[in-house]
Amino acid sequence: MTEIMTPTCIEMKNVHKAFGSKVVLDGFDLEIKKGESVVIIGGSGSGKSVSLKSILGLLTPDSGDITIDGKSVLSMSGSAREKLNNRVGMLFQNAALFDSLNVWENVSFALMEGEKLPRKKAKEIAIEKLSLVGLSPEVANMSPAELSGGMRKRVGLARAIAHEPDIIFFDEPTTGLDPIMGHVIDDLITHCVKTLGASALTITHDMASARRIADRVTMLYQGKNIWTGPVDQLDDSGNPYVHQFINGLAEGPIELDISR
Repeated sequence: MTEIMTPTCIEMKNVHKAFGSKVVLDGFDLEIKKGESVVIIGGSGSGKSVSLKSILGLLTPDSGDITIDGKSVLSMSGSAREKLNNRVGMLFQNAALFDSLNVWENVSFALMEGEKLPRKKAKEIAIEKLSLVGLSPEVANMSPAELSGGMRKRVGLARAIAHEPDIIFFDEPTTGLDPIMGHVIDDLITHCVKTLGASALTITHDMASARRIADRVTMLYQGKNIWTGPVDQLDDSGNPYVHQFINGLAEGPIELDISR
């Protein structure tokens, strides 16, 4: 029986990025298959955000290549990049809601500004997406200032999926949330990604979150991918850096490198 190969959606090949003398990415490799949820783990300042911003086009690597569906995003024209961005949803670390807009206007912002959807239709879609993340229609007319941290994350998630993207990025989705609400957000992320059949990339240092939402995990350390594998192999990675990080151990090779 012939095995069907899942095509690659996003790939980073030997990506380098430095800021002055500080090397952040030093030959980083990453692959995300279509419909797959990949999580990049690593400590603060390890380069997780730089890798994400490089894929999004917010930063330009010094060398290497980044492809989406086999096409290099580094050589794309402005119009091609804009077309690609229309396929992308993003949940920012702090939700990044517009304070001057109410909830439904935040959720449907891209639909009204980018797709020029009429406000009535945009509000209908916003309320539908809010329901997918467990928020009632009454929330639609609230202002971001009236929302709790967990509600803001839900609204941010609703906005990320409003235009039904096939690629979704999650930047530290559980930061600032208590463990219970973090679990709720992770479950919602998993549900939304599977419902859309989207390819997803999450960056986080929250191991409980990573275990819940990942199909595959990559650890970024000193600018390189030092281990990649299925999430159920995390505890048996055989990699001392991964072992130390996922167990939050004070002693290990990461501590020794820092002490030098």
